[in-house]
This record gives sequence, C-alpha cells and structure tokens, in this order.
Amino acid sequence: MDLPENEAGEKVLTRLLEDEMRESFIDYSMSVIVQRALPDVRDGLKPVHRRILYAMRELGLSPGRGYKKSATVVGEVLGKFHPHGDMAVYDSLVRMVQDFSLRYPLVDGQGNFGSVDGDSAAAYRYTECRLQPLAMELLEDIDKETVDFSPNFDGRIDEPTVLPSKIPNLLVNGSSGIAVGMATNIPPHNLREVVAATVALIRDPGLEEEELLGLIRGPDFPTGGLICGDEGIREAYRTGRGRLVVRARTEVEELEGGGERIVVTEIPFMVNKARLVEQIAQLVRDKKLQDIRDLRDESDREGLRVVIELKRDAIPRVVLNRLYKHTQMQTTFGSILLALVNGVPKVMGLRGLLLHFIDHRHTVVVRRSEFELRKARDREHILEGLKVAVDNIDEVIKIIRASEDTETASIRLQSAFELSEKQAEAILNMRLARLTGLEMEKLEQELKEVRATIEDLEEILASRDRRMEIIIQELEEVAEKYGDDRKTEVLSGGTILSDEDLIAEEDMVITMSHQGYVKRIEIGTYRSQKRGGRGLQGMGTKEEDWVEHLFVASTHDTIMIFTRAGKCYWIKVWELPVGGRQSRGKPIVNLVKMEPGDEIAAVVPVREFTEDRYLLFATRQGMVKKSTLSAYGNIRTVGLNAINIREGDELIDVKVTGGDDEVILGTRRGMAIRFHESDVRAMGRAAFGVRGIKLGSGDRVVGMVVLARSDATLMVVTEGGMGKRTLVEAYRRQHRGGRGVINIKPNARTGKVVAVKSVVDEDELMIITRKGVVNRQAVGEIRAIGRATQGVRLVNLDKGDRVVDVARVVVENGEEEEGVAEEPVEGEGVEDVTEEAVAAERMEKTLEPEDDKVED
Repeated sequence: MDLPENEAGEKVLTRLLEDEMRESFIDYSMSVIVQRALPDVRDGLKPVHRRILYAMRELGLSPGRGYKKSATVVGEVLGKFHPHGDMAVYDSLVRMVQDFSLRYPLVDGQGNFGSVDGDSAAAYRYTECRLQPLAMELLEDIDKETVDFSPNFDGRIDEPTVLPSKIPNLLVNGSSGIAVGMATNIPPHNLREVVAATVALIRDPGLEEEELLGLIRGPDFPTGGLICGDEGIREAYRTGRGRLVVRARTEVEELEGGGERIVVTEIPFMVNKARLVEQIAQLVRDKKLQDIRDLRDESDREGLRVVIELKRDAIPRVVLNRLYKHTQMQTTFGSILLALVNGVPKVMGLRGLLLHFIDHRHTVVVRRSEFELRKARDREHILEGLKVAVDNIDEVIKIIRASEDTETASIRLQSAFELSEKQAEAILNMRLARLTGLEMEKLEQELKEVRATIEDLEEILASRDRRMEIIIQELEEVAEKYGDDRKTEVLSGGTILSDEDLIAEEDMVITMSHQGYVKRIEIGTYRSQKRGGRGLQGMGTKEEDWVEHLFVASTHDTIMIFTRAGKCYWIKVWELPVGGRQSRGKPIVNLVKMEPGDEIAAVVPVREFTEDRYLLFATRQGMVKKSTLSAYGNIRTVGLNAINIREGDELIDVKVTGGDDEVILGTRRGMAIRFHESDVRAMGRAAFGVRGIKLGSGDRVVGMVVLARSDATLMVVTEGGMGKRTLVEAYRRQHRGGRGVINIKPNARTGKVVAVKSVVDEDELMIITRKGVVNRQAVGEIRAIGRATQGVRLVNLDKGDRVVDVARVVVENGEEEEGVAEEPVEGEGVEDVTEEAVAAERMEKTLEPEDDKVED
C-alpha cells in the first residue's frame, strides 16, 4: 500500500509506541540470550569464550609453543569475531585461566591473572597466554567440517557456531550468566564422574534415574569445600533446579599452651577469601563472635590456610556453627541447568544435558567420518592415477615430452590412459624420485592403506553401534589423560542450621513454680553444702507461689512436659529463659500451648526418641502405663494426648525406662510397692493403663522410682524436711497391684511424704521448699537406715515453710548431670536382709495382686 509522505516527501509508517517497544525489546532480549549470556548445551561455551579459543588456535597458541601477549588475543577476537568492549573479552580470558574459577582451566596464563582474594588481573599488555591441552580436545577436528560455520559480524570471515568438544564441557566446567528474564548457574563437576555417566548412558539409554545419579556424586568445585546433603543435588539433576549448601572445609587443632584453633583450608565456590576474613573480623568487633581471640590469614603458594584461634573455654563446634550461620563459610549455590538447545533456552536435568552432548558428539563423528572418507577416496583416486603412470612410465614420458605445454600434456594423458583431470595433474606434478623401486613400493603400500581406511570409514558410517564405541573410546581416553580425584566432598545429613546448633551444650538447672514460671540456671550457681544447712535462694516467688519442679538437663535435650490431664508438650532446654537465682522466669504458658486450667505433672528430658526406650506413667490413683518412647517423637506445637485419665484421677509422674527395669511406687502415707517393669506390657498412647498399687483410704501416689542401678538406695523426703535412705533390698519384689510395704512412718513432725528418689553415694540432692529456698547436699553424708523409720533432719525450715520437691544430681569426673538417662541393668531377685525389714514385714499385710486387665 502507499504510505503517507511528510513535508520533506519521505514515506512515513505510523505505529503504536507500545508495539515498537515490545518488538525492539524482544529483539534485544534474544540477542543477549543467544549472543552473550547463555552457553550452548553442546560445547558448554558462550560465544565470547568460543571465539577466544578459536582465535587462539588461529594464532597458533597451542600447548608447548611460546606464550603471546594477552593483548594480541584480545585484539584478534575484537577485530575478527567479537565487536564489544576489550575488557569484556579480557575478563572472559582471565576467567578461563583461573584455577579457582574453572574446574579444568582452558587457557594457560603467565603473569598476574587475579587471586581468590578478589585481586584483579594485571592489564592485558602485561600478561601472556596460550591454550591448555584440554582446550585442544574441545577444538580437535574443527577443520574437518565437523561443525557449522557462519559469517562474522562484518561478513569477511567465518567463525564456528559450536566447537566439536570431546568432553561434556557444560557439566565439567559449568557456566553462569544472567540474560534478560532468565539466568543460568551450572556448577562444575568431576571429569571422571561425568565421563562415567556419559558412557553408561550411551551403553544403556534407558538407564534408571537412580543409577545415573549414583555415577555423579555431585558438583565438584575448584575450591573444594563440603556440600551438605544430597537432596538439593538430586533435585537439580532431576528437574534442572536445586539449592546446594556449600561449607568451608575446616580442621580443629590443639595449641601447645592449651586451647584450640579452627583452620580453614577450603572455602565455598566463588567466595572472596579476603572479604570472608574481614567479615569474621567485623563479627568479632561487633561482639557477635566472642569466642575468637585471634584471626590470621596464613595462605601461601602451598594452599589456603585461615587460622581462627579460640579462647580457652570456647567450644569449636559451636563457634563453627556460628561462622556457618553468619559468614560466607557456608553459602547456598542455586543450581539452574539452563542452556541453549538449537538456539532456544531450555532448563534440563542431568539426563537431558548428557543426551544433548551425546547427540552432538554423534554428529561430529558422522561428519568427521564423512569428511575423512571423502579425503580418502580422493587420495585413492590420485594414487590409482600415479600407479597407472608408474606402470606405463615410458609412454607417459613420451607423451609429456611431445606436448607443447602442461595443459596439452594433461589432455593427452587423460585421453591415453582414461585418467581424470586431477589424476593427470598429479602425474605431471610427480617427482622423478617416485620412479625408484622403493618409492614404487611405498606407493602401492599407501594405496593399500587408503583402501583399508575407506573400508573402515564406510563401516563406521554404516553402523551406529560402531560410532558409539568410538565416542566412548575418545571419552575414556580424555578422562584417563586429564581426569583427577574429587575436590568437593558431599556430606550426608541435614543442611539447615537450627538455632540449637549455635548453642553450647551444657547442663542447666531447670525450675518450674507452682504457678507455671520456668527458667534455667547454670548448674555451677549452686554450691554444694553440708547436711542441715540453710541453702541458697533458688527462685524468687510471690507468697502465693512456690517451686514445684526442679531437675537438671542439657541445653540440647528436649523437655517433654506432661500435664495432670495426660497431655504432652515439647520444648528444647535452650528455648527456656535464662535467669538468676532470684528471678522468677517466664510463664510456661507463654512457651507451650497448654490448655487453660491444666497443670504440669512431670517433665522428662530426652535426647532421642528411640524404639528401645519406654515411658512409664503413674497416676495419683495408682495406675501405671508403659509406652514406647518413639510413639511421642512426632512433636506438635499443640501437644498430644499422652495417656487417658479417668475422672477424679490425674497424672503425677513419668519416667524413661529401658524395658527391663524395676519400679517402686511410693504413696503420701508412707507405703511403697516394688515390681518388675515387665508386669506392665507396652500399650498405645490412648490406653488408661493397669493398676500399679492398691491404695488405702485417703492415700495417693506421690512418686515413682525406676531402679536403673543395682547399687541404688531409696531416698524418701517428707514435708517437714525429714528424710532417709534405705537399701532397695528392704523392699521385697511383688507383682504390681498389691498394697505394698511400709516405706516410712510419717507423723506430725515429719509430715507426709513429698518425694521418693533412687540415689547412690556419689549423688547429690537439691531440696526445694515452698518459699523457694534451695539446699544442695551430698547423698553420701546421709547414712542408710531401716525402711519403717522416721528418718533424719535433711534441711532446717523456716516457720511455715515446707519441702515441695527434690532433684537428684549425679556427679561424674567433676561434671554434674541429671541421672535420668542411665543405662538400665537387669534386676536380680534379692530377699530382705535387714532385721528392721523383717520386723516390718511381720507387722504388715500384703494383699495379692488384683486382675491384670488393661483398660484401653
């Protein structure tokens, strides 16, 4: 159609601005995607890297030859192939030299090409370069019409659109780039592993995914380091996208004068070492890392070495976890396996990348074989002509001498011997030396070899299996020649650091008040005292509140909180608030989601929820229930039902057992029963349990003891601060469900029984009173006495004060810890041995156990 004209007579095309912008942006985007940012799936190179390697080949910069200035290479690339900035070309060249950027460098550099500290390379007029031997494997056979060529930017010369590439360079060296609206980030891999996977896929295209993933352990970064977990690796290999957690490799060394230091020998890929050291130093200055006393970078030509000296009381694992959390000693590598497939960007998994490379190599082998076959046939044709000439040499000489010029001689030879123009030309160019007997034999031998080569090439072109074997052979030769061991180690296990990993593991005293206030205090806060002492203030409370629970646990333990209604909640010890001796702590309802009106009955520290451990429950009305510990390992924020409780009853205690322990239940009125744990079979969480002890009128169970040690004694403490130790043998073993035996004779002075504990001489007791006074004393100072006695004075109480709880502390090698998780020992039947025990037995009536029926 006719376009309108403007005042100057020029044709004008009217378009919407948004249409013009859209088309222009799309054209620009595709130009960036194809011509700059993304690698080709076949050779793993972006255009600028491909052009640099090809230009260096054209300049003759092969291995073993002399270096040339990098400026020469940059100029060659700019002038012939890459019409962009010189620094863009030089930066790409520098990256191919750096052994901390590429897993297998493609360019051999001489001079300053930068460092892992982020130092930039020297100007290209100072540095020199040549190709690495491995780069020649990418370029080999490029002059045999194995790949397509296209005109350069000004149409003067041609350049390759892809390199033949004997190795899967995209996986071996990886690639990264940001295009318009998309990005690629392919990690480098180990050459041997990639070749092994490629060979396996060639031999069995239907190879199972798991087998393929098993051949490549994961990325292999040039800077080494550790990859935490393989979940992200497998996801990336399956879908093309995955997140890898990479950590620095460290060692912990002991110092001569005491103390320890962390030595960093490898850092995550693409991390600037100098910046990392400065980052650690800044955290020390900001007092976020207070356990570091000195920091040095001792790296040299031998390798990387960053020394982090720790203070004497520092725990290396905790410091390391904090470094991982707050510095680039741990980074996340977002793997995006995106590359150009026939000029189109595509995200692929591991199988897709390898199949595209295999197809490319197959094409290269076919085209190379076709090229070599043509050349062999051409040579055969020439040799056949030369043989004709040699066989008829006298007549050939006669024709040549009789001819007026070369053209006439050629025509006459073609006519006389039915030769082609090329054969005639070869005869005319033949030297007289070829007429000797030896040369004639060589001619016949060469013709024989050429015909064998033609036959072999024809077989190759006729058989796909033969071509695949050639690809496999070439791959294995390259792997054998250039392959090396892995630098990056893949670790199994989790990859995410929890807050617990940043907490030092140490024992804490946990206190919970009647009104639900909880806190943790360092165990060293309480000093050991003599029996009968006044004690220290352990928790500041209001007049209407008092401490009800006190125990010792590690900061990494899980606290299982059981309520009187039979619910179970979980919280980590380190999540509890830290307080001083006289602070109240925080309400437990603010830390766990307890139901309104419910109260805490028992707290149990647990390290692992295993199948071979059990929870033993005891209720106020004498019911007991046993369930596997693993049944409670599914932690929920809202808690779960741990045991069903009858109306009018409530849960009073929960203990961890080993499955072969003995149990003692103690009542408020001074009765106790001893039975074997096997009397209570394992039940589900919804069970009510079975009867453990038959209670008298107005009595209730106040404590449960699991006899985990054969040398243990039974400690009984009353409200009035009285207590006694009694040998376990004084309590004869019965079946559960009986009335039991007399444990202690309570009266107005002693008060009712508050706690029943299993103790040994090495233990210590912490006694807590209603007013919050804590008394700590050694169990060994309390002598063992008879069962049916009133006991001795353990703690002096103020007027109106009462003992409310008791905790046992085990002392081993100077360390103090709660004796909850002791290994169970097999119980042995032991008869009563003390006179007092025998006398007490005569005064008591022991009822036979009742029905063993379980109510679920």
